[in-house]
Amino acid sequence: MDPAEEGNQLVASLFRDPLVDADSIFLEQYKLYLGMLDNISERRQHANNFFLTANTGLCAFIGYIFSKNASPEFHNLFWFVPAAGVLLSYFWYRLICSYRDLNTSKFEIVHLMEERLPVAPFKTEWLHVQNTKRSKRYVPFTHLEVWVPWSFIVMYGVLFLYMIPWVSLWTFITTRHA
Repeated sequence: MDPAEEGNQLVASLFRDPLVDADSIFLEQYKLYLGMLDNISERRQHANNFFLTANTGLCAFIGYIFSKNASPEFHNLFWFVPAAGVLLSYFWYRLICSYRDLNTSKFEIVHLMEERLPVAPFKTEWLHVQNTKRSKRYVPFTHLEVWVPWSFIVMYGVLFLYMIPWVSLWTFITTRHA
């Protein structure tokens, strides 16, 4: 027997064994994949909770620094806290984009898998959302979700600009060139 022919027979017997119910295995793989998709969404939510908590803590710390009860040692952190907040929020934004891309790929795989199933609920749901009157009002969650870190970035940027001693800077610039 030719080695190529023998290889084909091995592959055929491995994947086409009549004793193996390929449909039930495929259905189990589909269920497993949907479970992994759900786990990704859960991890995404945990990450969002972490970053929201960290940003809320930074905002509370900023409020404390500006209060009259703050010790003078904390005033040296005026520049550090907004910079840390911008960095933290930017990482949050990038993580949201990463999860968005991962979920998009995973749902494309789910749609491909559903082509072998008698029903395709996820693909049908997506087509329904896109083709109804409500589709103009529908905004994917990620499109809204990315605005939260950007809101924090803008807030930290405004705070950073607020902390610049503009009068002293203007005096320094004008007296130096005079």
